[in-house]
Amino acid sequence: MCGIVGIIGKQQAELVILQGLERLEYRGYDSAGLYVANRTSSHLIKAQGRIKNLAEKVTPEVTGTIGIGHTRWATHGKPSEANAHPHTSASGRLVLVHNGVIENFDELHQTYLADHQFKGQTDTEIVVHLIEELMNQEDLTTEAAFQKVLGMIQGSYAFALVDQQNPDVLYVAKNKSPLLIGLGDGFNVVCSDAMAMIDQTHEFVEIADGEMVIVTPDKITIYDRQGTPVFRPSYEAQLDLTDIEKGTYPYYMLKEVDEQPAVMRRLVQEYRNEDGSIAIEASLLKQIANSDRIYIVACGTSNNAGWAAKKLFESLTQLPVEIHLSSEFGYNMPLLSEKPFFIYLSQSGETADSRQVLVKTNEMGYPALTITNVAGSTLSREADHTLLLYAGPEIAVASTKAYTAQIGVMAILATALGRQKGISAASDFDVFYELGLVATGMESLISEKERFSELTAEYLTTTRNAFYIGRGNDYYVSMEAALKLKEISYIQAEGFAAGELKHGTIALIEEGTPVIGIITEEVTGSHTRGNLKEVESRGAHTLVMVSENLAKVGDQILLPHVHPFLTSLIAVLPTQLLAYFATLQRGYDVDKPRNLAKSVTVE
Repeated sequence: MCGIVGIIGKQQAELVILQGLERLEYRGYDSAGLYVANRTSSHLIKAQGRIKNLAEKVTPEVTGTIGIGHTRWATHGKPSEANAHPHTSASGRLVLVHNGVIENFDELHQTYLADHQFKGQTDTEIVVHLIEELMNQEDLTTEAAFQKVLGMIQGSYAFALVDQQNPDVLYVAKNKSPLLIGLGDGFNVVCSDAMAMIDQTHEFVEIADGEMVIVTPDKITIYDRQGTPVFRPSYEAQLDLTDIEKGTYPYYMLKEVDEQPAVMRRLVQEYRNEDGSIAIEASLLKQIANSDRIYIVACGTSNNAGWAAKKLFESLTQLPVEIHLSSEFGYNMPLLSEKPFFIYLSQSGETADSRQVLVKTNEMGYPALTITNVAGSTLSREADHTLLLYAGPEIAVASTKAYTAQIGVMAILATALGRQKGISAASDFDVFYELGLVATGMESLISEKERFSELTAEYLTTTRNAFYIGRGNDYYVSMEAALKLKEISYIQAEGFAAGELKHGTIALIEEGTPVIGIITEEVTGSHTRGNLKEVESRGAHTLVMVSENLAKVGDQILLPHVHPFLTSLIAVLPTQLLAYFATLQRGYDVDKPRNLAKSVTVE
């Protein structure tokens, strides 16, 4: 959520900033703003709503060689132009953008700024006023005051600060919120995500928590909390502009749904050695094998992916697996086993709730693996091991290909671990061949978009609520299916274990209520069909989504047959398309649902 871009040392900074902000739209926001300056003029512009509203305010005279931009997702203060970033100090000399949450902002306000007048209600405005207050009261330089304020703040932040009296320097700092420095030829940039500035440079430098960076057109200097200079080598971002463009697709979500077969094949390519063995480090497998229980910690769709992979992981490794919500686990940690191993699932690798758990398990000395789509992300850097999803950038807020990639990677990991432990189920499971079959099955479903559009119009377009039901792994897919539907179409959707309907949920069934049953397990299929009959008798409008080997006359969606360990990868795809078409037919923005952010970087 929220996004920061900045540049110093390049003409027409405003154009670079606007383009960078557009590439960060996926993070979620309700307002946007920018500041640009040179030695003779400066301009501060804000707008509520979409970035196009901001762009319309950028007239030809708005230009500069230094600038900062921001997309805001409201945490303190309602969405408004007054609360949009950048914010200025009392005199207007300092200009600041900020991602994160300042936990002690009210204390700082009352202690140091009780007599100050503020234009909005944000914690960010407190910070920029405080920096200038220390400059005035203690005769400090901008750099010294900024460094001192960083030591006073409690909470998470990514800051980019400009002093209008010195437009040749950009002051940057971070703690628990993502921020990168990009290195250019005669200019430098800052950004929340390399994707925002990939057209300017492919060379980036990471910033560690608690560090401050002085950025000039031709140099960057990193300081730790004690003010000691730090050297850190740069890395090359493995991104291509074509990866982050929609091309001929109307929405990123549809493009990303269509990319899933290719993602499955790329996982096979990346994790298969020339001799056919699995390319996962022996040290990682050894650490997991030495554990007595796996704890998968994640949020949202990633948490659902953990549930979908639980059975296959336990079957292939003979290790018990627990799935936990990051936001709950960190503050309500259960009694742990004697030798736990932690797996963190995060598309972005920046999820704040997961990171606070990782910090705690690191302090406790427990080994951890991050499975993420972003190399070099915070969760990747701070865990002992990383496995990449190789899914390519996922822009749409509603995650699709990251979910299936996470299950695919966990299937590969579980197979490698099971084989090392000598478990016959893993030795007999040809994971690469089976993922290839999944890719082919996905393609056949993707080719039926017109059919899914028709079913959506019949079942979902005008409804106010809907239910997905299933048993076993089909229940876990139902959880993800319902999340996808509710987060972008705003239909009140819930995923339930089919056998639990009669224990309360069936009271919600009314005439015409859509109930979608998912059936991929032979042993429970007849039971789920029985539950569908129960809701039908109470007026529900039922739809059956079933593996073709279990199909009966009248079933509406037939799923290609794949290995029982991998049915989630096939069953979820129609639910993604149903959510897509429901949103489209209801007239909403598929890629940018209200109130949501792609990367949740505050707890």
